[in-house]
Amino acid sequence: MMPIWLKQTPTGIALHLHCQPGAKLTKVVGLHDGCLKISLQAPALENKANEMLLAWLSKQLRVPQKQIQLLQGQNSHIKLVEIWGSITPEQIIEALSP
Repeated sequence: MMPIWLKQTPTGIALHLHCQPGAKLTKVVGLHDGCLKISLQAPALENKANEMLLAWLSKQLRVPQKQIQLLQGQNSHIKLVEIWGSITPEQIIEALSP
């Protein structure tokens, strides 16, 4: 069964994330209001947290960063990220389990 924070879309896989910038470590913390909660080491200044999120997701999922796009939430804790390419929802769930 698909977790509530992950949705298959016609173009890829959408992730609903709740990001907490300024943490000691970048890691998956758990769930928060139906989103996967991720703490980010970068501060929420000058897009640094968004850049770190995309780079971290790229590394965790082993997907080139150009295949990950921030669709919504540039200035919010709640973000919608879409991933496309040769990755399955199951691989994403496994890579991002808290």
